Amino acid sequence: EIGKYIVPIIPDEARTFGMEALFRQCGIYSHVGQLYEPVDSDSLLYYKEIKDGQILEEGINEAGSISSFVAAGTAYSTQGINTIPFYIYYSMFGPQRVGDLIWLAADSRCRGFLVGGTSGRTTLNGEGLQHQDGHSHLLLSSVPNIVCYDPSFAFELAVIIREGIYRMYEKQENIFYYLSVGNENYAMPPMPTNVKEGILKGMYPFQTSEKKNAPVKAVLFGSGAIINQVIKAQKMLEEHYNVAADIWSVTSYVELRRNGLECERWNMLNPTKEKRIPFVTKCLKDKGDVFVFASDNMKTLPDGIAKWVPGTTATLGTDGFGRSESRKALRDFFEVDDRHIVFATLGALHKEGKIKSAAVEKAAKDLNINPNKLNPMVS
Repeated sequence: EIGKYIVPIIPDEARTFGMEALFRQCGIYSHVGQLYEPVDSDSLLYYKEIKDGQILEEGINEAGSISSFVAAGTAYSTQGINTIPFYIYYSMFGPQRVGDLIWLAADSRCRGFLVGGTSGRTTLNGEGLQHQDGHSHLLLSSVPNIVCYDPSFAFELAVIIREGIYRMYEKQENIFYYLSVGNENYAMPPMPTNVKEGILKGMYPFQTSEKKNAPVKAVLFGSGAIINQVIKAQKMLEEHYNVAADIWSVTSYVELRRNGLECERWNMLNPTKEKRIPFVTKCLKDKGDVFVFASDNMKTLPDGIAKWVPGTTATLGTDGFGRSESRKALRDFFEVDDRHIVFATLGALHKEGKIKSAAVEKAAKDLNINPNKLNPMVS
């Protein structure tokens, strides 16, 4: 029923994002139609421009594409039509290229979904400095009315988009969304029970440890494609180091931080009333001995909620330039792979006096951890 109101906007690379099927199904809008024969006209999924097309294919023109997003996202006020734009682009080419126009969208009370495809510093492998994004969430966190999510799984994305349509088009809230999505193929698990609230607020328990007799317990956090490294790390910790580990999926460090700041502000202005407790603190109270965060974004994002975590934290992230390499090599270089997650967990447990130095030193050899490797932040 709402399909005709969806406005897909693509600046370039539609085929890279696997969206070429939309060409034939929906057509690319052109007020003059198609005046030439496309080179792929004999293929199953051919380029098709038509006068009543639904896709806006703007070419390599990020400024023009975000302007189309603003036009579609404000049509409710200028034309009386609630069109729902989805602007899909390389996440690296979002706020750092058209940041001023994203602020214009915010100021214009624009509504819609910015979708940063191929996100993560190590997930778009082989593209190097220009393409590998690990900071779009940090940049967009400065825009007050944009709601940012970094989902790992299809069910998370479905919950978030449904809530976004509800808030923007049913409740008519003056907000818009940023969704970072990746290009790595991996299995999509079924949605756990009772996690919708956590998905929307920023984090939820994805997988609880079945190891009940371990002397120590860690809580591991992942977001985006790095959740798979966390899942591997959980298995290694439990099978080789006798450490029980729960896994939490973090869908939005930005929303978690905003909640924490909102609680702090309320407590400051109402010192005689019962204190409000940040969502992070409520969720993690008595959940583990140490808390380890792994992200394909800069460490600043997890660090932004660390003060509300009730225990020792360790943060792994991707500060530094992008590199042209395989995902495996990139995740080793940026120290966000399963091995480094395991080692960071053991280091945090040692700091808490939960395990001995000899165990950590042996783990460093077993995991092939090199303390003298290049620092990705400055290399």
